[in-house]
Amino acid sequence: MMVGGPAMYFFNHEEVSATFARLGYPTYLIYPIAVAKLLGLVAIWTRRVETLKNLAYAGYFYDFMLSFFAHTMVADGEFAPSLVATVLVSVSYYSGENLPEGSS
Repeated sequence: MMVGGPAMYFFNHEEVSATFARLGYPTYLIYPIAVAKLLGLVAIWTRRVETLKNLAYAGYFYDFMLSFFAHTMVADGEFAPSLVATVLVSVSYYSGENLPEGSS
């Protein structure tokens, strides 16, 4: 999900721009958000710096929550994917935290 989102931001910019405008977000945020999502994946997958990994998870959590509330406020019925993504990123974070040493 976190690879597909940025890919869509880069390769389907017109549709993403229309969605951002409909939700009330400025369209100049599309590329910085896409880059931040990709950098977050690198931080989570490499697990080299614990602080960066935690910041990436926090960023994803806030991104999904803001998406959920934006879709809810415009009442377009598209809030379910962001709600599912919030649950999945939370499960990923907490299951990764409970791994024994040396398992990551």
